[in-house]
Amino acid sequence: MLASEVIKRYEAYCPQELSMDGDVRGLQVGTLQKDIHKVMVALDIREQTVAEAIAHGVDLIIVKHAPIFRPIKDLVADRAQNQIYIDLIKHDIAVYVSHTNIDIVPDGLNDWFCQLLDIEDAEPLSMTGEGIGIGRIGRVPAQTFGQLADKVKETFGLDALRIVSYDQADLDRVIERVAICGGSGQSFYKDALSKGAEVYITGDIYYHTAQDMLSDGLLALDPGHHIEVLFVSKLVEKLNQWKAEEAWEIEVIGSQASTNPFYHI
Repeated sequence: MLASEVIKRYEAYCPQELSMDGDVRGLQVGTLQKDIHKVMVALDIREQTVAEAIAHGVDLIIVKHAPIFRPIKDLVADRAQNQIYIDLIKHDIAVYVSHTNIDIVPDGLNDWFCQLLDIEDAEPLSMTGEGIGIGRIGRVPAQTFGQLADKVKETFGLDALRIVSYDQADLDRVIERVAICGGSGQSFYKDALSKGAEVYITGDIYYHTAQDMLSDGLLALDPGHHIEVLFVSKLVEKLNQWKAEEAWEIEVIGSQASTNPFYHI
């Protein structure tokens, strides 16, 4: 079957048009007008992801984070980043990017986070269109801030979790309204405040932004950007569902390569 058939079904679920203005999305490498036999889903494309794809004979990668995010000045093979692109082209591996559209779409990444964390009656955190938006905010069963932190840590298998609070006593504060945005969502913290969030869960919170959050009365949890790896298992599940429904003769795999650049000792 053609790669374009897979992407057509994917875009019926998660259209490119949902993406935020200026976002990088869609086909980035290769062509969709080719027969494929194996599709891989990945969060990132790094050297280890490409090696994995080559080893498994992958024809198409659906990835959340675009491998080409900044303009390329050349394709000189001596540069490690360029070798990623060269290897993809050399082995005829097409790369399709689904970034903020999978964050925004109903039954997408942020809704999956809500399901895992028991955030109910969720609504978009920051509106991007009529009835849709990025991030989610909803209610959780009454619990302490510390209990929520433990749940986030356990749910995402984290060995550490950054807590945005000046006072350890905040861990005993009872909370019921929580906002979440996968990836780097600190710019939406004012939306979380305006919608009554008591805690905001997002990654890559800057030092001064954390101080501003606390001055404005908002606690936060930073589980890191990499929790978005949930994209891999959930999209593999969807692709296999569509494969069964439409009798696709392809194999779907999730990347097992670790692309998280951080760990704690």
